[in-house]
Amino acid sequence: MAMDENRFTQLRERMVSAQLLSRDIRDPAVIEAMRTIPRHMFVGADNADMAYTDGPLPIGQGQTISQPYIVALMTQLLELKGNEKVLEIGTGSGYQAAILAHVVKEVHSIERHEHLARQASTTLNALGLENVEVHVGDGTLGLPELAPFDAVIVTAAAPKVPQSLLDQLDDGGRLVIPVGGRWGQYLECWQRDGDKFSSEGVVPVAFVPLVGEEGWGE
Repeated sequence: MAMDENRFTQLRERMVSAQLLSRDIRDPAVIEAMRTIPRHMFVGADNADMAYTDGPLPIGQGQTISQPYIVALMTQLLELKGNEKVLEIGTGSGYQAAILAHVVKEVHSIERHEHLARQASTTLNALGLENVEVHVGDGTLGLPELAPFDAVIVTAAAPKVPQSLLDQLDDGGRLVIPVGGRWGQYLECWQRDGDKFSSEGVVPVAFVPLVGEEGWGE
């Protein structure tokens, strides 16, 4: 790597203070996770020097690793307490899953690209994160066999919220997802109360499309 671990630690600290604390990230568990998880391990050697900059980065297969602030914001919006079972749709590099695994008890993440799923699993295992499992499949359908989930996070943009994911949310659980067109969306936060769901728009975002049976076509 182009820089030693001390340098990466300094860059992580700078990322937290300049990109997170200076905005609206206040959840101590989320801040600690962002301060701890080595983002440079999820972007490949070519992009390691850019790992802590304020923006997304390409990870192959037409996918990206989200901007650090968005990762922190989406995690914070789930209002996690630490004992939850969380479903993530769109493993990608595995970075968001690693942040979640640092905060909660159990994480299940679905990735439709087998190569990315394998790569993410390798990185997560290398970091000793044993409470996260990566599944290959159509994320829009969730994992009904493991439902319900205390929280669901979707890291790709859907034309509308997949009903399967709402159905797999436990009572009182929260779902965070970007919803809108292919080139621009709004981050939405949904909450389940019995058979009823409420939602609020949070911030405009731009994610890659969520492809699957209840998302966009290929």
